[in-house]
Amino acid sequence: MGKRTLVRRRGRGGKQFQAIKTGKIVPAKYPNLQSSEQKVGSIVDIVHERGRDAPLAKVEFDKEISYVPAPDGLEVGGKIQIGDNVEFKPNNILPLESIPDGTLICNLEKNIGDGGKLVKSAGSSAIVFSHTSQGVSIKLPSGKFTTLNPRCKAMIGVISGAGRKEKPFLKAGNKQKYMTAHGKLYPKVRGIAQAAVYHPHGGGRHQHVGRQSSVGRTTPPGRKVGNIAPRKTGRARVKQKKE
Repeated sequence: MGKRTLVRRRGRGGKQFQAIKTGKIVPAKYPNLQSSEQKVGSIVDIVHERGRDAPLAKVEFDKEISYVPAPDGLEVGGKIQIGDNVEFKPNNILPLESIPDGTLICNLEKNIGDGGKLVKSAGSSAIVFSHTSQGVSIKLPSGKFTTLNPRCKAMIGVISGAGRKEKPFLKAGNKQKYMTAHGKLYPKVRGIAQAAVYHPHGGGRHQHVGRQSSVGRTTPPGRKVGNIAPRKTGRARVKQKKE
């Protein structure tokens, strides 16, 4: 009986390929609010959660504890306001319809009331691009645009922790612990360096793919390795202009 490749085993989603839950606190999201309700929260503590690069702010809203990604400038003892008609200033949480164009925002809701799903990584921020009849146009950190409901909430500011990638790991053990906490595969072995039973590119005396390394988007699992639906591959060639 043949052996399934690593790509297929990882795609199955077993526990050995999932992020570790040890060190997790609670889901980081806004407190639930009724329509036109406002709350003022005080920053109790700033904590670290395993597998998360950005620090979390522990906020107390009327004896209700919530955890949100901490933006730049937040400090213990500070205040955060959330609601429709709260003051427009950094770290406050407002609906997108109340935030003017050109504002840097973070931790914004994808759907109304989900508590914040987008732009939550360290050093990231989105831009309120425009208000239209279809909704509010947002420019994401990737450069792509999305249109969201004007009632979706967002926090004004930039997520703290920028520059985390500037410090090198120095040792493979540090990189291993980081990748394990984030549920990522490390170290990665090249496909051509593996045996044929582990990878489609494996096998053979010479480390050569031996077949086309570009595959389509709808390629079945197990063969979907290498360059997946590439726009172009190979060496860029400069065309000389004819005189």
